[in-house]
Amino acid sequence: MREAAEIVRSRVLLAGVDTGEENDFERSMEELKNLAEAAGKEVAGVITQRLAAVNKSLCMGRGKTAEAKEFAEICQAQEVIFDNALTPSQVRNLSRELSLPVSDRTDLILEIFAIRAQTREAKLQVETARLQYMLPKLVGMHEALGRQGGASGSMSNKGAGEKKLELDRRKIEHRITELKKELDKIAKTRRTQRKRRGVSSIPQVALVGYTNAGKSTILNRMVEKYGESPQKTVLEKDMLFATLETNVRTIDTGDARPFFLADTVGFIHKLPHGLIKAFRSTLEEVKYADLLVIVVDFSDENYKRQMEVTFETLKELEAGDISQIIVYNKADKCNLEKLPRVNGTQIYISAREGIGIAELVDLIKNTVYTDNQEYAFLVPYDRGEAISYLLDHSVVLELEYREAGVWLKARCSRRDAGVYQMYAVQREDAEN
Repeated sequence: MREAAEIVRSRVLLAGVDTGEENDFERSMEELKNLAEAAGKEVAGVITQRLAAVNKSLCMGRGKTAEAKEFAEICQAQEVIFDNALTPSQVRNLSRELSLPVSDRTDLILEIFAIRAQTREAKLQVETARLQYMLPKLVGMHEALGRQGGASGSMSNKGAGEKKLELDRRKIEHRITELKKELDKIAKTRRTQRKRRGVSSIPQVALVGYTNAGKSTILNRMVEKYGESPQKTVLEKDMLFATLETNVRTIDTGDARPFFLADTVGFIHKLPHGLIKAFRSTLEEVKYADLLVIVVDFSDENYKRQMEVTFETLKELEAGDISQIIVYNKADKCNLEKLPRVNGTQIYISAREGIGIAELVDLIKNTVYTDNQEYAFLVPYDRGEAISYLLDHSVVLELEYREAGVWLKARCSRRDAGVYQMYAVQREDAEN
């Protein structure tokens, strides 16, 4: 009898077909291995083939498929995962030829998301994405079911397999509709929370980038040093997609220039489009940010390609034009001297070692508050809307209720100062 602590890991054979379209096929296969391990699987072997185009029936050639079956038996693989996106017929044919369950990279990423999902929202988003991905594959899943001819239009004249296919499709579509309704309710709550933060006029900053680049580590180091509660850290682990939730924390260094910092879901090469759609409400924290802090794993030799993937995903999220700061994290692994190193809107740090966190915070504040200056206003009591606006859309440093009205010293944008310039007073008037 196995001990409770012992975990049985599924042994998998990884497969891929290189058609020359992939910028770095070997790197993609290495990433597939990392994904498999992140899903708790044991990689038993890897088999690849170079072809001008994928085989429409089996993805790889028939001879290579036979070789893959023999290899799978030798290494005792229990399933086969392809880096290429597979069609329903390819999954069906490969499963039959290899006598093993077959899936692709998208299936694997969806499985990881299902494992990592903790909150109700994340679980609903993952289930929605998996069902949407499964729907077009139903035909392949029901290959074994027979079909009978009959008059078109009437479901009663369909064969048993066709009726089951139709029923399963309707069940999945109904479930997707239910999930979307529940996600819409959660999205409304998220929008309300975002609106409240927006009304406060405190800038909103989002950490974005490739998965496992160190976003959560940066958030934790800032929270520990400048957060409203040092205990409000998030999961921090050296693995792909360690966290799927968007966590927002207030960072305040005490100089009246606070900002909201959001840790977002990591990106990855070939991130399933269905996941982006399902997680859109969560990823909208990126779209509505005042500043994007793009975190890069500088120690990864493929970091430039990862940056390209990040920029492409941001464009898909309609967030490509938002102001950006580039953070080259894990720079301590690259034998760079004199860390941190700041070069304009780029900074080299080591979040794990806490090197460069203070400098990064200063860079963020100087960027999001670049247009803000201190002003003094004396607003009559009968101009309540002006008082309310300044309280909501500026960082109030001092406030007094005087005979002539509400006097306040605030840090606000030049635009707002111009709108309410009729209430502006000189600094020497502050004591009057």
